[in-house]
Amino acid sequence: MEIRLNVLDHIFDIESYPNFFSCVIFHPSSGTRWIFEVSDRINQSVDFFYFIKMLQANSCRMVGFNNIGYDYLVIHRLMSIGPNFTYADAYDMTMRIINASRDEKFGMNVWPSDQIVKQVDLDKIHHFDNVNRATSLKTLEFNMKSPNVGDLPFLPGTVLTDDQKDMVITYNCHDVAETYKFYLESLDAIESRAVLTERTGIDMTNFNDTKIGKKFFESELKKVDRNICGKWDNPRQTIRDHINIGEVILPYVEFRDPNLCNVLNHLKNTTITDTKAAPELKGLSATINGFKFDFGLGGIHGSVERQKIQPGPGEKLIDIDVKSYYPNLAIANRLYPEHLSEVFCDIYENLYIQRSSHKKGTPENAMLKLALNGVYGDSNSEYSPFFDSKYTMSITINGQLLLCMLAESIMSATSCRMIQINTDGMTMIVPDDQYDRFNELCKAWENLTKLELEEARYSAMWIRDVNNYVAQYENGDVKRKGCYEYDIGWHQDHSALVVQKAVCHAMLTGGSIRDFIYNHDDAYDFMLRAKASRSSRLELSNGSRLQKVTRYHIAHTGHELIAIYAPLAKEPTKERPKAINKGFLVAICDDIRDFVPSNLNHEWYVREAEKLLIL
Repeated sequence: MEIRLNVLDHIFDIESYPNFFSCVIFHPSSGTRWIFEVSDRINQSVDFFYFIKMLQANSCRMVGFNNIGYDYLVIHRLMSIGPNFTYADAYDMTMRIINASRDEKFGMNVWPSDQIVKQVDLDKIHHFDNVNRATSLKTLEFNMKSPNVGDLPFLPGTVLTDDQKDMVITYNCHDVAETYKFYLESLDAIESRAVLTERTGIDMTNFNDTKIGKKFFESELKKVDRNICGKWDNPRQTIRDHINIGEVILPYVEFRDPNLCNVLNHLKNTTITDTKAAPELKGLSATINGFKFDFGLGGIHGSVERQKIQPGPGEKLIDIDVKSYYPNLAIANRLYPEHLSEVFCDIYENLYIQRSSHKKGTPENAMLKLALNGVYGDSNSEYSPFFDSKYTMSITINGQLLLCMLAESIMSATSCRMIQINTDGMTMIVPDDQYDRFNELCKAWENLTKLELEEARYSAMWIRDVNNYVAQYENGDVKRKGCYEYDIGWHQDHSALVVQKAVCHAMLTGGSIRDFIYNHDDAYDFMLRAKASRSSRLELSNGSRLQKVTRYHIAHTGHELIAIYAPLAKEPTKERPKAINKGFLVAICDDIRDFVPSNLNHEWYVREAEKLLIL
């Protein structure tokens, strides 16, 4: 596959200590690397200053990881001082950043228009700056199967010896090399943002996916009324101290089943004051023909559990999803955040139509999909110009009730069996001789709701629960969800992927988990990741201190892995050890060359896979 490198891009990373500053810069297109040092033994501050000026003059881009929040802030400060800056200047700025409060860090931010050299921040593009997706470069090294998962060799604040300076430069080069690897993984995302920036006039260089959709939707709203969203630091919103659910339920929602009628009556008489938790919805459920429907803030859920589902002779296993459910629910029923008026619905519909004119895989199609899907989640964010929790509840409540109407109509008029229902669709066993009736009921629901259903057919499903299953399509393609998925996001834990691969192999082919694991030859798939929190450290049972992010495997010989947590206030001198993979020995493989195949405890992985096996 051809790699599309931008000749203007330069990968970089800095390190800063009381008597040492370094910056390593790598140019992917030419393979050239520059190492700059400013310390009590070498002073290349002038060379570094004019190198950055050269990048500026040639309209280059500097690509890093968390560079907007740290590396570039230091460089920007040094450039403001001039070519004779010192390592003390760099360390002073480093400590200011480290010790700054959230508000102070925001005040340090350098806006794109003020950057000396344009910055591309992979941390921001992948939304790792979100607390729920926080991912360090060390974790990415583990997930990218890097031969060496290296950690900073000396604690911040250490006054370095000359030998230690050389080690830090080696580490600095390692981080740039790993950032380059992730840059290659991110080229599509970087390129699509460049295309969207050019075509929309909005600088999306460092926008995460959610922000791309939100900002484009905002820009479309502002074309109608430039003040409709308010200001970035004071967005217009509809603030409510309570929501009467009965007011948001669509007038055509109705049921015949007594259990579903009870749910509907309960909702009509419910007032919610906290749309983040909504305790009033907890435990709300209804059972029809032995199948339990669970309602909640995250949408409706229900599933058979720990079963293999396969249609018998004269049956089909059919999955139906509502196409772009939440956006089209708002469009069809003219639902909108109150302060945005019905203009919101007009633009929503226009974006939906626009998307259909762009081929799948194009940046425009992806952006419009993000714009359509991102608004619902943002409508419950107190920082968003879409914030109106009544709109949020109108979507999530009606979304559940309308799906239940479809399920009830099918289950009451046919012998179709419900397998799963989840947020925007359901899966059922449909007898062949009742498929026409099933289809008629789906069409009637579409006519009533003005929504569109999409059908897929499975040959089999292996279901642990509603969020964890494997489904094989009739054409042989496979969908894996939850604990069975191994093609996972960069922010997720890639530990012991051989387990998921082995159990999926066994369920889909009838093969042996044990044979798969014993014959699997990718050492990285056996590796696990341990990560120390801010209040803990990692050690082996022999007292050896480990890196904050440690790579290891379960072994025949080795030591136990332990997380040591800081003392609690009631026992301030007593640290709290907690075993990881308790009862098993581990071998550390931060350097993959330390892996010894004969020391691999295959049976641990076999047992883990067998826990997930559904026959």
